[in-house]
Parts: sequence; C-alpha cells; structure tokens
Amino acid sequence: MAEKAAPYLRMKSHGAQDLGSIEVAPEVLEIIASIAVSDIEGIASMRGNFASGVVERLGKKVHGKGVKSELSEGGLMIDVYCVVNYGVSIPKTAQKVQEHVRSTLENMTSLQTQEVNVHITGVQFETPHTDEQH
Repeated sequence: MAEKAAPYLRMKSHGAQDLGSIEVAPEVLEIIASIAVSDIEGIASMRGNFASGVVERLGKKVHGKGVKSELSEGGLMIDVYCVVNYGVSIPKTAQKVQEHVRSTLENMTSLQTQEVNVHITGVQFETPHTDEQH
C-alpha cells in the first residue's frame, strides 16, 4: 500500500501580479523551526529518533529532528522536543524558543503559527574536563 504524503501548504503569491501558488512541504517548516531552536542559547540538543542518530553518526547533519508540524483547520501547530543545558531557566528558555520559532516561520514563509509547544525532554549536564598532564 502506498502511504499518503503529507499535504503541502499552499499560499498565493503576493504582489501586483498573480503569478500562481506556492507550495511548502511540511518538512521545510520542520527544518526552519529546528534551525531557529538551535539558535537559542541554553538549548543543548534536539531530540531525534534512531534513524536520525544513525545518519548523524555517518556524518550528515539532520536539520528537522526534534520538530513535528501539524496543519489543522485552526492553523499551524509546531511541537519542539529539546534538551536544555543545566542551570538555565527552563521557562525563559522555552519562551525564547516559542518566540523565535514563531517569528522565524512568519518571516520566511508568511505563515502564522497557532501554537508552538515546547517539550523539554532532558537536561544536559556539563561533562567534567579531565587534565591528562603528567
């Protein structure tokens, strides 16, 4: 059986001339959101799955990991799954993530997000540095 592909987001081009429609794949929105999250200070990493972990070990960067997008009648909903650094304010960092993801998506795609839900899946502790001096 063939799987049903996720629907593309359709937009009309803006301007004096009607040039047609623009289609944006949901994966593009996830990549934009993931890059926006990685810009926030205090975010250690994004949650991935087994496949993205294997691909990253092979040397390729996976940009869309840790983000899930859903388009419903109410609008665009984004779920972000991330790990924060130990010692940062989780509420402040999560709010920065929400604001930055929302503004980045709006600037790049002109799409309004209904919700940006931040899921903190862990805390990254600093690893102790060992001096190997003799």
